[in-house]
Amino acid sequence: MRNLKVTMAYNGTAYHGYQRQNNANSIQQTVEEVLSKLLCEDITINGCSRTDTGVHARAFVFNVKTNCPIPCEGFIKGGNALLPQDIAFLSCEDMPDSFHARFDSKGKEYIYKIYTGDVRDVFSADTALHYPYKPDIEKMRKAARLIVGEHDFASFCKAEAKEHLLTTVRTVYSIDVEQTGDFVEIKVCGNGFLHNMVRIIVGTLIYISEGKRTEQDIINALTKPDREFAGKTVPPCGLYLNKVFYENDV
Repeated sequence: MRNLKVTMAYNGTAYHGYQRQNNANSIQQTVEEVLSKLLCEDITINGCSRTDTGVHARAFVFNVKTNCPIPCEGFIKGGNALLPQDIAFLSCEDMPDSFHARFDSKGKEYIYKIYTGDVRDVFSADTALHYPYKPDIEKMRKAARLIVGEHDFASFCKAEAKEHLLTTVRTVYSIDVEQTGDFVEIKVCGNGFLHNMVRIIVGTLIYISEGKRTEQDIINALTKPDREFAGKTVPPCGLYLNKVFYENDV
């Protein structure tokens, strides 16, 4: 039995998130159906994370166990020939039997993409948030530094998602805010993320730029479990899982 570590990219616009669902199209179901055909056996994959409806991935990792002796090069070429155009396998490698894409992950990096042009860009409508204003980048960077570190991020989590968590404490390693032309990218790297955490962080930084939140609000949000101190939850279209870190990557 082989255990393969596979990295893929996908545009999540047409999917109801990563996880398999009974009545909706998902990334997991689509990939498992393709691999069952390619490897000639019933396949279940273990994903590194769950992404919501409309969220994208530039480097999503999963592992899959198979008896098929197909070389990794053939796995990638054969899989990509069968996959729809909005999903692509990027790499494949044999791993020890104990490797698990989710449980062995040491951290993740997300990017949120914002388009600030006055008129919406029809070519990025599903892959970036249209925000037709001029954000105060320096103000956002200064506020972002307050979020970096180990904190209780209960105020940055979807309310109903907190009920099943043992802890809402997470560590954010870095937040970078960069602007190139009309596009702004906010990169958030951490050891783990709560449901909607990155989207709420981005919404909070936007509110900071607009003057709707203050740095004291951020401090309050990190010390008191009150969703009102943080900002809005921005739409999923601009969010990308950009990188997953493992033991040899950190």
